[in-house]
Amino acid sequence: MVSARGVLRTEGFPYALDNGAWTSFQRSEPFDVEAFERAVRQLGAEADFIVLPDIVMGGLASLEFSKAWLRRLRRRKALRDRTFLIAVQNGMEPAHLRRLIGPRVGIFIGGDTAWKIATMGQWANLARRRGAICHVGRVNTAKRIRLCEAAGVDSFDGSSASRFAVTVAPLDLARRQSDLEGYLARIAA
Repeated sequence: MVSARGVLRTEGFPYALDNGAWTSFQRSEPFDVEAFERAVRQLGAEADFIVLPDIVMGGLASLEFSKAWLRRLRRRKALRDRTFLIAVQNGMEPAHLRRLIGPRVGIFIGGDTAWKIATMGQWANLARRRGAICHVGRVNTAKRIRLCEAAGVDSFDGSSASRFAVTVAPLDLARRQSDLEGYLARIAA
């Protein structure tokens, strides 16, 4: 995951583009439109997906903000084949997004940690039913990795492994362990 608020480089690896809203939120700054636009110009056309700008903990106001950006970015020729993800936040429900989600518009699970964990399964189910990607942000513990697996999300990110080398081994082990019961339940559904 490359953040619009970070260093814009990919080292030749596949990548997704994050909008940088979390960094702005942590710094008590407004969303950095200029940084996001620069990141989209430089990296958007090749990104596996682009997380649409959102308002952290912003509920339905965040959804409206993301929808406006979706309309804006879809008009750009270089981005027509890109997949966009809407960051879901506390206060949103699957019914609010059902008509928006599909193969080119997926779900990025944001929100606070308790809400994220409590609602992860419903967002993953919505994405799966609509043929969309479901990605979870800020997955920095083995427990959260196991919860992602159990919910059936497609991908996740977190900075723990790059910031704290001691966490690499347990996080990698959790990533490699499969949730057999969750898998069987998903294929039976």
